[in-house]
Amino acid sequence: MYLIIKNILNKVYIHPLFIVSLFIFVLLGRFRFLSYFMLLILIHELGHITVSLIFKWKIDRIIILPFGGLTKYNVNINTPLIQEFLVSISGIIFQLIFYILIVKCVNYNYFSLINWFIIAFNLVPIYPLDGSKILNVLFNIITNYKNSILLTVIVSYVFIIGLTVYFFYMNKMIVIIVLFLLLEVNKLYKNRDFLFNRFILERYIENYGFKKEKIINNICKMKKDYRHIFYINGKYSTEKNYLDGLYNMII
Repeated sequence: MYLIIKNILNKVYIHPLFIVSLFIFVLLGRFRFLSYFMLLILIHELGHITVSLIFKWKIDRIIILPFGGLTKYNVNINTPLIQEFLVSISGIIFQLIFYILIVKCVNYNYFSLINWFIIAFNLVPIYPLDGSKILNVLFNIITNYKNSILLTVIVSYVFIIGLTVYFFYMNKMIVIIVLFLLLEVNKLYKNRDFLFNRFILERYIENYGFKKEKIINNICKMKKDYRHIFYINGKYSTEKNYLDGLYNMII
């Protein structure tokens, strides 16, 4: 247990923007806000970390940001969707459980306001917030992997615009948050072809035992949690045979 905790702590990265924000709040004397906020963020990220460890996900980095935490993982893209959903929702679930247990011991109204704000913000479907990851699971259920990335990017851009318009006149610090989120969404958009190629390569290398099967006629229609039968030029081919032929041609 000690080694696990030590390994997790070694992966914590304090973003410079958080340090700047912390300094500003200290100068303003917002100590109660900071204590409540940091406590809830800690519980939230602990939820993600706990469930990800249950599924044996490898944690790359835990980033502490002005508006919360962001845990990044090194896992296969073809990880089961149910695992992605549970890891994505676990932060909010842990936070809700903690809130119910502790709410009588603190200033109810103020603590409650901060708690619900963090939950609401994390549910906004902007990548890489929890809301976008949960929505991405839904996109992967209803469409192919390639489309799911594009839909996640589109929804993220729409909500970034809405977030900026709605909150800008209330709090100028929203600019810092929006810029960070915009950079992350842009990165996802630029990496979409790389992610798709990695998705295909994993299917070629790994022996996934997906139970659901789907007949497709184009590699771009491949879905997560499915094995595929390719029907091309009047002939059927297993996913393994099709990918073998594809990579043999490339090599």
